[in-house]
Amino acid sequence: MVKHIILWTLKEELSEAEKEMVKKEIKDGLETLVGKVPGLLEVKVYIDGRLSTSTADVMLDSTLESQEALRCYASHPAHVEVADTKVRPYTSLRSCLDFEI
Repeated sequence: MVKHIILWTLKEELSEAEKEMVKKEIKDGLETLVGKVPGLLEVKVYIDGRLSTSTADVMLDSTLESQEALRCYASHPAHVEVADTKVRPYTSLRSCLDFEI
């Protein structure tokens, strides 16, 4: 199995209200991909409970069946749609950590 962890920082120019809305839309969009994307076993998006010591705003914690499933997830139309409409337009920084478990 493979863990796919992403941290995003939202754009500074977004108001606090906009940031809250964007975080909810990212969470809703990504968590609905389970069952739509083959090999995607689990998705959890963390948007609440962030401590002031944090340098990121949103965390994606996902589990996939294999490295091949991760490659397919990256280009799957349902994932690309969420990324292009709910994530990329509103984020300024993305960090990724993929590893086998």
